[in-house]
Amino acid sequence: MTTQQLIYENAVPVTRERHGACSVEAGSNFGFARHINSLPLMAVEFQPAAAEYGIVFAGEGEALMPALILGLRAHENLFVTPDGRWDGRYVPAFARRYPFIFASSPDGATFTLCIDEAFEGFNREGRGQALFDAEGAPSVYTQGVLQFLQEYQSQFLRTQAFCRKLGELGLLDPMQAQVTSPGGERMSLGGFQVVNRDRLKSLPPPALADLARSDELELAYLHLQSLRNLGTMLARLNDPAPPAPAGALGPTPDPDSALH
Repeated sequence: MTTQQLIYENAVPVTRERHGACSVEAGSNFGFARHINSLPLMAVEFQPAAAEYGIVFAGEGEALMPALILGLRAHENLFVTPDGRWDGRYVPAFARRYPFIFASSPDGATFTLCIDEAFEGFNREGRGQALFDAEGAPSVYTQGVLQFLQEYQSQFLRTQAFCRKLGELGLLDPMQAQVTSPGGERMSLGGFQVVNRDRLKSLPPPALADLARSDELELAYLHLQSLRNLGTMLARLNDPAPPAPAGALGPTPDPDSALH
């Protein structure tokens, strides 16, 4: 599993003093994620994502979160093409929000909008969308970004509660997947957990009813259904293994797009 630090190189708070004359040139280059073999996923994204990705759970305790498997080897994303296009019907919100991110205060009570100044579309030449308007207020574009990230944070809390419930019910088991490439290379995916289907079906009726009422039972089965996509990823495999990461440049979120 990977961390967002592999994507964000130089994230700093967005301020009028520092960014009053800055703009962001939107694009569709996902080259920043080329060497990321997994990304966090929100619960609201399970339905569109389960059709083409494998969804697993990574981390421990409060850090436990769903993740998309994007590659079978380290430093390889099989869904990003050599020219930086995302080769999948659904692009995860974690990737779509780049180069913006929220930074939380130590107590988690407040959040600050940050931008990765290493993003190739970040500029002071007026290309693309201005971060602030002529009066020095956040532009319509920046307001849209804020709305997107606020929804993301709200969904993060819902997803965290879902993962916590799976842990409390004892439904997660460690898993390791073994695959062999067409060229004979044996690869092992580990460090993640999956829902135990038999244990899920054996839950007491009140616990099952509670999961059904909250739509979390559907999430669990979408996760289980998605695991078959791990096998289909072999068709995307390229040999030899790609080189180690060498930078993080990419697109900007569309303020008009929904999180899912």
